[in-house]
Amino acid sequence: MTSGTADPVRARLTVLSGPSGVGKGTVVAEVRRLYPHVWVSVSCTTRKPRPGESDGVQYYFLTDAQFDQLIVDDELLEYATFAGHRYGTPRKPVDQHLAAGRPTVLEIELQGARQIRSSMPEAQFVLLAPPSMRELRDRLLGRRTEGPPDLEARMARAEIELAAADEFDQVIVNDDVERAAAELVTLIEAAS
Repeated sequence: MTSGTADPVRARLTVLSGPSGVGKGTVVAEVRRLYPHVWVSVSCTTRKPRPGESDGVQYYFLTDAQFDQLIVDDELLEYATFAGHRYGTPRKPVDQHLAAGRPTVLEIELQGARQIRSSMPEAQFVLLAPPSMRELRDRLLGRRTEGPPDLEARMARAEIELAAADEFDQVIVNDDVERAAAELVTLIEAAS
């Protein structure tokens, strides 16, 4: 410290995880509306953009070579392979926002959450769960982005992720987006 001013208080990281199709993106969009001060990390992926997705908004869409370079340069907090594509969280912007005292949310899957738990155990871990497996299947079918083999792989993966609920500090059931987002905002505010 210099000239009597205190360093900013480092904010607490909130890790939001849950199975594909549970509505993480929808809940996070509502959190941004309710709590605009929160910063949500943008992950990178090697998958192709879905209709309506833009580079740097939903994800940074990278080639395999670009993703490999981030790993080599230790520029990812976590990374994992899911449904044949790689996903990761760029380290630098997360560290910068936390150091500036800004509440930060990572929207990642279970394998990534476990990596973050190992490196940042002080983070808050929240599992977003569907009201039922039937509802999750219906949501995945409604997206029309996966064929039958991918759908079944995502459903099998969802069972594994939901079975890991005891690894999380909190579980929020996404049966109503506004309620789920408000509950997540309460947790973020309490952690800040």
